[in-house]
Amino acid sequence: MKQTVRLSLLASASLLVLASAAAAQSTADLMYLGELDLESGYDPSAPVPGYVATTAQTATKTGTPILETQQSVSVITGEQIEDQGATTLGDTLGFTAGVLAQPFGTDPRFDSPSIRGFSANNAQYLNGLRILRDFGAPSFEIYSLERIEVLRGPSSVLYGSGNPGGIINQVQKRAQRLSFGEVGVGVGDPKATEGFVDFNHVFSDKFSARLTTVVRDSQEDIAELETTRKYLGLATRWDVTDATVLQFLGSWQKDDPITPAGVPFDLTLTEQGKDLREFYAGDPNDDRSDRETLNLGFELRHEFSNDWALDAGFRYQKFDWDYSGFYVDNAVPDGDTITRGGINQVEDSTTLNLDTRITGSAQTGAVTHDLLVGVDLRHYDIEDSTEFMFADPISFDTPVYNGANLTAPWFIQSNDLELEQMGIYAQDEMSLGNWRGSLALRHDWADQSGTTFTNFAGASPVDQSDEATTYRLGLSYVTDQGVAPYLSYATSFDPEIGVDIAGNTLDPTEGKQWEVGVKYQPLGFNGFFSIALFDLEQTNLSTTVTEGGITGIRQIGTVRSQGLEIEGTVDLENGWSLRGAYTYNEAEQRRGDNPGNDLPNAPQHNASLWVSYEFANTSALDGLQLGGGVRYIGERFGDAANLFKSEDVTLLDLRAAYEITENTHFSVNVTNLTDEVYVANCGGFGCFYGDGRTVQARLTYKW
Repeated sequence: MKQTVRLSLLASASLLVLASAAAAQSTADLMYLGELDLESGYDPSAPVPGYVATTAQTATKTGTPILETQQSVSVITGEQIEDQGATTLGDTLGFTAGVLAQPFGTDPRFDSPSIRGFSANNAQYLNGLRILRDFGAPSFEIYSLERIEVLRGPSSVLYGSGNPGGIINQVQKRAQRLSFGEVGVGVGDPKATEGFVDFNHVFSDKFSARLTTVVRDSQEDIAELETTRKYLGLATRWDVTDATVLQFLGSWQKDDPITPAGVPFDLTLTEQGKDLREFYAGDPNDDRSDRETLNLGFELRHEFSNDWALDAGFRYQKFDWDYSGFYVDNAVPDGDTITRGGINQVEDSTTLNLDTRITGSAQTGAVTHDLLVGVDLRHYDIEDSTEFMFADPISFDTPVYNGANLTAPWFIQSNDLELEQMGIYAQDEMSLGNWRGSLALRHDWADQSGTTFTNFAGASPVDQSDEATTYRLGLSYVTDQGVAPYLSYATSFDPEIGVDIAGNTLDPTEGKQWEVGVKYQPLGFNGFFSIALFDLEQTNLSTTVTEGGITGIRQIGTVRSQGLEIEGTVDLENGWSLRGAYTYNEAEQRRGDNPGNDLPNAPQHNASLWVSYEFANTSALDGLQLGGGVRYIGERFGDAANLFKSEDVTLLDLRAAYEITENTHFSVNVTNLTDEVYVANCGGFGCFYGDGRTVQARLTYKW
């Protein structure tokens, strides 16, 4: 079923391997191709030279070419991440169709992109295993990633959870069979001092290891907010036998992120945007954050024969966070005095993920079947507490920071919860001539237990069991010219963790989607293009609300999202690389408290274009690379009631890089070049500005 690799691409890939040993342009160039299987293509977790990826790990778990996948998939490669100077997940997704990358501006605590109008803060995965957290996935170090894959549309049939808008899979850098490394430093404005190392060593023809580390000290537009991060990642590869490969993937991350407290909506109506963007409504004597994340996992592959194999992935995650911050009230009657409050949160969670599957091929007459059967186990244990306190007001014109005089908590909520989920799934990818078909089916069992407590309602037991069957159907026709029209239908199921703002147990979300589109992989040059129309619906959508000064979750009923997505990526031999996207999305609440209203953070129009040009080695400007991008974010509402509207904005980015010597590289990235002042989001918890102009310079030595 897999598309045959073109001989021209094979030759190009071989030349890239030889060239990378002498002068690598990015870590993506440093790759060991090994023995290429002309029927199955490349390992979908391997480095990709350039911006164009033709296979993905996420959509089918089998490395099916994206051209033959009957669902929308975007891959942000390591080289594109590097070219954009990205340090957060939001940075990487700004040029991706269907995605609003930073709905709340930059928040160093966690990334909350939305996909097709639905928040993806709880739909993020690491190496195909879900990052579980009931407040949204914590940010993960971007420098440690080989690629990021966005699968749009329902994905429960393979993953057991995730909203119908899609999931985001972050793929870590793996140990390679080629020794290489890089070391670098960076400085920026606002302050962004960093040092980083990525070192891979081949110890023998059976064992290799890769060490990745980052130390970063960064500042936001609000000078008082500074975040330090330490990251250490280790990956090993052991070829136990010719048929068995065991990979270890571990990481440790420690940081102290604090989000801006926001500013009141009333003040955003004035003409003081830049001052508000830099205003600090918290207090350094009371702000506190201490966060630590440990991930330990492995991936095992054993080939029984040329046709059948076993794959298993496991990860243990330990997450601890002690956080204190502030929030503000939207009303400022006198135009100066800001009413604010404090929040304390303590969180301790453990997650275990295990995904085991068998893949193989079979023939029935003229039909080839690529088969997958798997079982997915997940255990999540969380203890957390949240406290809301009153604080002294602060003046916008003459702020004083000597402690906010926080009161005793007036609201206390604590949870001691466990979630256990098991899913059994099967997939059949069929090929008959130019026709491609897919059928996938899954059944999940989910159990929640424990207690939740508030000082208003007391302790309440949580004991809930849910189960559901989800499926996906797809059909496409792949022409000899590389054009593939397709049609698919998929459903989703996601057990929600915890209780709503009123203390009620959350019901699972359920979704369904029709998608029709066309994909095109040209024969004459390295590129990939896609266009998709989708119509999806979800019930029991959860959204964040603030009621009586308390922030919590409420399920708002049925919502529907319809739209059009266009995306294209190109790598040309003359040095040009491009990535462009356009999204039209109508996301509407159909039933619940706000029927007819738009979904929060769901602009109707999004568009972007990134262009990079590398001068040829015969040019007088040999070694110079120039790039830049434009991002358009349409009007959107920040809350389910549609009380707070953010205006559209156009942002410009620039990049320049120069190869000083064969191994030494210097680059400068500028985002929001014109220093556009814009409100990223407003809600009942205040308003948050998007980043102003940022400049980041890096000096890297590669070998």
